[in-house]
Amino acid sequence: MKRFYYMSDDLDDLEQIEHDLEAGGIPRTQIYLLSNDDVGLDNHDVNRVASFLKTDVIHSGEIGAVLGLAIAALILLVAYFSGITAQVGWVPFIFLAIVGFGFATWEAGFIGMQVPNVHFAKYEKALAKGRHVLFVETGVEDKKKLKKVLKRYPKLERAGTEVTHTGLFMLALRTWEKLRSRALIFQGRPSKQQQ
Repeated sequence: MKRFYYMSDDLDDLEQIEHDLEAGGIPRTQIYLLSNDDVGLDNHDVNRVASFLKTDVIHSGEIGAVLGLAIAALILLVAYFSGITAQVGWVPFIFLAIVGFGFATWEAGFIGMQVPNVHFAKYEKALAKGRHVLFVETGVEDKKKLKKVLKRYPKLERAGTEVTHTGLFMLALRTWEKLRSRALIFQGRPSKQQQ
């Protein structure tokens, strides 16, 4: 998938753009608005970036998981080649490997909570000046839909693109939204799209 970034000073325009993108066939789960203006976002119907995603917790957690796998493998290899498993058994070393993996992942994620998201760091100055960043995750089929809608908004500034590996995650989010929407209808409450 590809992520397209756009910047604007006007939350009203961005709200309208988001609604037009949804009407144009791009799911809401692929459209996000990043802003430091939480009060402004509360007054608009936009899909804001969750606060924990503004940090680098996921990226750092992934790095920690890779490091944790290396630590777990090292623990198991040392146990195997030292021959101690013949006397004590594998259980304590497997447990220690799991703890090592979990600790490395947790600690890296904890460190990542204190650092801005690597994907959004380049927009920190603009966000500090009160600007807003709209980004859209698109597959090949959504690219034309995106261009068609954004042609109507010449004031929207293009702020960059990047390739992401979020296709499976986006599919899971779309499925979750469909299930949630059906559950709300089943309970007799309208979903946000129906209000």
